[in-house]
This record gives sequence, C-alpha cells and structure tokens, in this order.
Amino acid sequence: MMGYIAFTVLIFLVAVERVFELIISKRNLRWSFDQGGIEFGRSHYKYMVALHVFLLGGSPVEVWLFRPTFLPFVSWAMLILALASQALRWWCIFSLGKRWNTLVVIIPGKSLIEAGPYRWFKHPNYVAVVIEGFALPMVGFAWRTALAFSLLNVFVLYVRIRTENAALATLPRNS
Repeated sequence: MMGYIAFTVLIFLVAVERVFELIISKRNLRWSFDQGGIEFGRSHYKYMVALHVFLLGGSPVEVWLFRPTFLPFVSWAMLILALASQALRWWCIFSLGKRWNTLVVIIPGKSLIEAGPYRWFKHPNYVAVVIEGFALPMVGFAWRTALAFSLLNVFVLYVRIRTENAALATLPRNS
C-alpha cells in the first residue's frame, strides 16, 4: 500500500511541475509573440496534451486498479531515469531561455540556439519525453500506460518533429 501512495505522490509532484512549466511557457509565448514570433502547426498540439494527460492520469489509475507487485530494482532504476529526463528537460528550458514554450514558435531573424544539450542533439527535449514516458509509469510498474504512451508518442513526435524542423529551417544558423 505504501508503494502505491508513494507512486501517486510522485505523479502528483510531476503534475505540479508540469503546471509550473505551463506558466513559464505562457509567459515565454507572450514574449515570443511580442518579438514577432510566428507559430507553426498547432493542429497536433491537442493530441500531445491529451497524451501527456493520459500519462499522468493513467499511471496512478493503472497502479491502483491492477495493484502490480513493485520490483525495487526496476522501480529505483526507472526513478533514476525519470529524474534524469527531468534534468534534461530543465536543461533544455534553461538553454532556450525566453524562447522555450510548449508550442512551435520561431522569431524571424533570431538564429538557432546551439547551447546546452542543443550542441549535441537537435531535439533533446524529445529525448527527455521518450525516456520519461516509459520510465515514469514503470516506477510503479504501470507497464500498460508506459507501453501505450510510448507507442502513441511515436506518432505525435513524428508530426511534432517534422513541424519543428520546418519552422527551424527558416532560422539562420549561428556562425
């Protein structure tokens, strides 16, 4: 029982963190539009939001409904991966600064940001999403949610990354 409660608290804390991200995103979005920002491809956004709500809602529901046996080694390993994905996500947010938000918005004339994890990966935030989408539910051994999220996320990220690449292609590279 204690493991189910601890897992539910973990998911709640991640949900609170997501609200904080949305507050930052909204502030940064206003700034981007004030700078002449142009939005690309909003049609997929509702599916991305729904998928993340499913991740945060489905994980504790699955754990409480199916009462899986916690495997300490798996839970701890997945918790470490989930925390590492959070660290990567925040590194991305700090690296992009005011230009980070949850939509695809570019500011014409601004060059690509190639600092932080963007030195090595074009889309490091999505690496974090993929890792977290599997690892977070697996902390509680919510394997159905982990599998469903991961499979559906392939389609969402396919559209999202194509949209983002098209938007980023309009920006000059740093010299």
